[in-house]
Amino acid sequence: MSSPAQVIKTRLPVPPPSVDVLLEQVRAATEELKARDVVELDVRGKSSVCDYMVVASGTSSRHVKSIADEVVRFAKKLDVQPLGVEGEREAEWVLVDLGDVVVHVMLPRVREFYAIERLWTVGDQPPDTGAPAR
Repeated sequence: MSSPAQVIKTRLPVPPPSVDVLLEQVRAATEELKARDVVELDVRGKSSVCDYMVVASGTSSRHVKSIADEVVRFAKKLDVQPLGVEGEREAEWVLVDLGDVVVHVMLPRVREFYAIERLWTVGDQPPDTGAPAR
């Protein structure tokens, strides 16, 4: 016997909060739970999915999950329901999709392996010409 499908209600308020306000809530949430090495990546013009990605590390899978839960809790203060939260079960990498801002909370070894920051910042710096600096 199959059970009925679960419907997850997600929505953004009308009008949605500005990206700056949303980023401020994400900053507050990650600071509240002492996330490590928090980096904000401006991916406007590089991705049609979002404007900013925030990458943070937790010290354990429990810490990673708690940080992600805090991001969701702080977003709800703005009446923003996440469009998706992925990876909570294993909690090695939890992604929280807040629309214009996507938050990645990862264990350090997972973060190092996937190198999200390098992936989204390739081409941002001028190429190294190999010439010695004067």
